[in-house]
Amino acid sequence: MLMGEYNHSLDAKGRIIIPAKLREQLGDRFVICKGLDHCLFAFPNEEWAKFENKIQALPLTKSDARKFSRHFFAGASEAELDKQGRALLPQSLREYAGLDKDVVLCGVGGRVELWDKESWEAYSQYDDVEELAENLADLGI
Repeated sequence: MLMGEYNHSLDAKGRIIIPAKLREQLGDRFVICKGLDHCLFAFPNEEWAKFENKIQALPLTKSDARKFSRHFFAGASEAELDKQGRALLPQSLREYAGLDKDVVLCGVGGRVELWDKESWEAYSQYDDVEELAENLADLGI
């Protein structure tokens, strides 16, 4: 399971160090794509395959399904770690997530989320977890 919060910086070439604890589970090659909430998602290949199957099962006749599919697949890229444990983030993905310098990597179960530090700090100020828990109770949480 991917978990934890790590702060790193992009270098001048758009590379980011993937923390060792996350590297172990992401592997040397993984998929990175646009995420939700203007962050990036990084999936180990096996998790990407599961996610891909779910999206491909959506009906092509539904406009929302096509838009959802395009959002994740159009900009998706295979990332490969170099010998220093860095991954190059494509420019288009960096622009989507507003990644310029300081990045927060968050392990979120089956994926890693990459956030602009300021965006993460603003997002994580949400403090009403009790309300979230009530709203998710119907889902078995």
